[in-house]
Amino acid sequence: MTRVLLVIGTRPEAIKMLPVVQALRNLPEIDLSVVTTGQHRHMLDQVFVVFGERPDIDLDLMQPGQSLGGVTAGVMREMETLIAERQPGLVVVHGDTTSAMAASLAAFYAQVPVGHVEAGLRSHDIHRPWPEEYNRISIDSVAELLWAPTEGAADNLRAERAYRRNITITGNTGIDALLHVACRLTGDELGTLNLSLDPAKKLVLVTGHRRESFGEGFSRICDALSRLATRGDVEIVYPVHLNPKVKDVVEERLGHCRGIHLVPPVDYVTMVALIKAAHLVLTDSGGIQEEAPALGKPVLVMRDVTERPEAVGTGVASLVGTDSAKIFAAASRLLDDDDYYAGRARAVFPYGDGTAAEKIAASVAQFVKARAR
Repeated sequence: MTRVLLVIGTRPEAIKMLPVVQALRNLPEIDLSVVTTGQHRHMLDQVFVVFGERPDIDLDLMQPGQSLGGVTAGVMREMETLIAERQPGLVVVHGDTTSAMAASLAAFYAQVPVGHVEAGLRSHDIHRPWPEEYNRISIDSVAELLWAPTEGAADNLRAERAYRRNITITGNTGIDALLHVACRLTGDELGTLNLSLDPAKKLVLVTGHRRESFGEGFSRICDALSRLATRGDVEIVYPVHLNPKVKDVVEERLGHCRGIHLVPPVDYVTMVALIKAAHLVLTDSGGIQEEAPALGKPVLVMRDVTERPEAVGTGVASLVGTDSAKIFAAASRLLDDDDYYAGRARAVFPYGDGTAAEKIAASVAQFVKARAR
């Protein structure tokens, strides 16, 4: 059997990696160990429960206020030790987090092959999102197995590394997870939030956490949301990220606004239920840019650039940046113009059909077989 270490840091990674975990566990030739860094611990536990899984190894690395350099050094140190002990034949990471980058670099230094789930995403601006754009470029530069979610992502990889041939277009595993959860919703999930929502008003879901928006960016977003709330015909639900650079600004600026409900971070099932119930979504999250279109919800992306242009190409998602006037105008048009809304409130699937994890597992099986020859 080939030992495989699959590394998970944040909740978004867990959501997108657990379908892969389940697919890899079905391969008899694989001895899989799921490794968590300890980041987003409480929220990670919630996601593992949804999929009936649990981590095999917890590095317990994360500390409050830890710097990016601290995360990088800690993950590399612990992964170096773990790789030496376990002698894996493959290390699998996801996406663009600092922990994923550090784990892939530790594997590269140990001359262990790396597999990258969600390879090839590019905003083509090294500073936006920061540091994620650098992280994913770094991972792709050392990965042997590149699992690109879309043809566009694969094109990015081919353009950068024409000599690389081990590129597989899989779709996005986030859609696998979304479909797994969406078909199991009972309709009672939002009751856990204890919100008094007026059913006659339109629900607007907001999420925001990007470092590139810290400071003035979040202030402008708050200005747009407070203005939107004064319309009187919307209920805004905003699960607020725990990072103080987000939480402190949002609570100060929006905590007393009528029609805006600031809630703690919600579990994955509740988030899917919120997207499904929403009239429209405002976000800077990469995952929600993929999930909301699949559920037929228009998305206003509060960023200037995106590494997920496929949803924008369908017309369901639009880039609005952090300009308060632009956010307000775009949201108002979706709220006021029924014909315009109908053209964007349609389910589209630019990120796959829910079989990405199966394709990744098949790729791993082929890789293991080839190396055993």
